[in-house]
Amino acid sequence: MIELVDVHKSFGEQKVLKGISAKFEPGKTSLIIGKSGAGKSVLLKCMVGLFEPTDGEILYNDRAFHKLSEDEKREIRTELGMLFQGTALFDSMTVEQNIKFPLDMFSNMSNAEKLDRVNFCLKRVNLENVNHKYPSEISGGMQKRVGIARAIVLNPKYLFCDEPNSGLDPQTSMVIDDLIKELTEEYNMTTVINTHDMNSVTSIGDYVLFLHQGYKNWEGDRNQIFTTDNQEVTDFIFASEFLKQVRKLHKV
Repeated sequence: MIELVDVHKSFGEQKVLKGISAKFEPGKTSLIIGKSGAGKSVLLKCMVGLFEPTDGEILYNDRAFHKLSEDEKREIRTELGMLFQGTALFDSMTVEQNIKFPLDMFSNMSNAEKLDRVNFCLKRVNLENVNHKYPSEISGGMQKRVGIARAIVLNPKYLFCDEPNSGLDPQTSMVIDDLIKELTEEYNMTTVINTHDMNSVTSIGDYVLFLHQGYKNWEGDRNQIFTTDNQEVTDFIFASEFLKQVRKLHKV
């Protein structure tokens, strides 16, 4: 579990996060949503240790990350998996080399063991026989699945996804959402997703945290979000005519 306790983050005089408290539980897909500039990306970067909170605590199973020694922080980092918005695959490396990269960095496995793990992860994300292809030779959806395979190759306890459906068509986005949720439940990971995709919210949002102007404005699940009276949430969620109709159905 990851717990945020009154987390603040400022850059000079600019206050970006203003007292965020929340809990992200294992085995559940937790989504962070909000308008551009609400603080989502900054919060995610604080959670993975790229930024240090100005005030407050980020607890990994009751361990305050910023208070740990460098060795202890490194231990937690080996428990983190990250799926980046643009996949962040190395163009000069094959699919196999990209997925093996974290194992080269953080494991003591033999090369044969690493390759076994790479192939296992590729099979788990429904990608086989692409080991020796380069990222430019596969589709955007396949690149996302390679990114997921790399994110889970170290068998992480925590999985972070930054806009996993960015640039994907709706059908491929659904495939990625379903895969992330399936892996989350299968491996009991604590999964945190930063997203603008309302289809993700309505399909896999076990827990939804809505940020507004740096504050936690609302929290709940994908069912509760349809019936909330919070004006900022409803304005954000039901911007599209389709979701307005879905909301009417939920209120019937």
